[in-house]
Amino acid sequence: MADAIDKPEQAEPAPPPEPTSQTEPQRPESDSALHHFTSRLREGRDVLGRTIDRAERARLDAREQQLRYEGASTADAADTDGEAAAGAPRPSPLNSLPSWLVRGGLGAWLLLGMIIIIGLVFFATSRVVPVFVGVFMALVLTSILQPLVNLFARVMPRYPATFLALLTALALVVGMVTYVVTSVTNQWNTLASQFSDGVDTIVDFIVNGPLPLDLTQQELMGRLQDLLRQGQNYLANNAPTLATEVLSNAGTVVNIFAVLALAIFSTIFFLASGGRMWRWFLNELPARMREDVHHAAGAGWYTFAGYARGTVLVALTDGIMAGIFLQVISVPLAAPLAVLVFIGAFIPIIGAPTAMIIAMVVALASKGFITMVVVGLGVAGIGQIEGHILQPLIMGRQVSLHPVVVIIAVAVGTYAAGLLGAIVAVPLVSVAWSMYSELHTKDAPVVGELPAYTGDKD
Repeated sequence: MADAIDKPEQAEPAPPPEPTSQTEPQRPESDSALHHFTSRLREGRDVLGRTIDRAERARLDAREQQLRYEGASTADAADTDGEAAAGAPRPSPLNSLPSWLVRGGLGAWLLLGMIIIIGLVFFATSRVVPVFVGVFMALVLTSILQPLVNLFARVMPRYPATFLALLTALALVVGMVTYVVTSVTNQWNTLASQFSDGVDTIVDFIVNGPLPLDLTQQELMGRLQDLLRQGQNYLANNAPTLATEVLSNAGTVVNIFAVLALAIFSTIFFLASGGRMWRWFLNELPARMREDVHHAAGAGWYTFAGYARGTVLVALTDGIMAGIFLQVISVPLAAPLAVLVFIGAFIPIIGAPTAMIIAMVVALASKGFITMVVVGLGVAGIGQIEGHILQPLIMGRQVSLHPVVVIIAVAVGTYAAGLLGAIVAVPLVSVAWSMYSELHTKDAPVVGELPAYTGDKD
């Protein structure tokens, strides 16, 4: 019995699986509910934490913004607050302004600075005009003679090649002057006999010609005599003053020779050792600037040399064509007039018309009205050939300025510095534009037809 009773007592632990199996379905429900409640509680806590963090950040941002705007007006109070006020960011007045106003103001200051710098350059140049003229002439001579020096330098050292090129250019100038003087001397007797007839022709053209002048020959001659008499009286009354001016102008002659000496001296060294001089200048600059400066200067020199060489070739071609044309129609002083056309080609806009007017006056005095008209048409035709054929063919892309820009540059140069300004304005503007184009990075160009403005804002 005891054994029997002991066995069942030992076997009783076996039945617990049944109650366990009977209570199994209830335990997952309680665990899942507890797990769900715990997760909801955790999510609520996270949401509450994030809300608190956002509120704290908003409070800090508002406080920082308040310190930023109030920092300028409470600088003294901020110093007493200690490190907290010292750590606040400094206010920026530009942040409170519209962006277009800030950009416009910065652009205006930059433009004002450029105008001041350009004005200072012109002011400094005006104080040393002879030096500027000498250096400018040296650069022109260097650009013209450089190809010849490079040609001679292939068979001899650089310095002998430079002196040989200068002697060659001097020989050409002397030969041209000799030809002009010889031509005038040979035609002097003919000109003397034609001069009185030419004067009569001009007087008759003024009195009886198509000009709207109601003058008789006696009245015209009387006015001319009055002008001569006034000139004689002026000379007699102002002889001491004129003598003083002549003596004072002797210094101007000395300045001219000094400028020529400076130009020739500088030209010799520019041609012989210009490369070494430029390398020394680049070595004096910071390394980061050397490449940009070299490229910009190379573009400027390419444009300046192209303008100088092209102008000389165009002027020489104009002079030759004018000389041949005037010689064919038997106008006296054909060689001097051709030289005048050659010189006029160096003065933009006004040089060629001036040479044409002088040639027409000579033709009127020597050959009459018809010849004057023919000379005017012929010289004007040479100008058209220059503008439409020679200029694009010889200069090409080296000097690509719009005619409006050329006219404005010549006008500004003339008003600023007279004839010298008219001569140097175009090459200076061309060089400045080429250097700017070399350093400036262009955006994509506008192509196609531009849309017309209709005014419709809808």
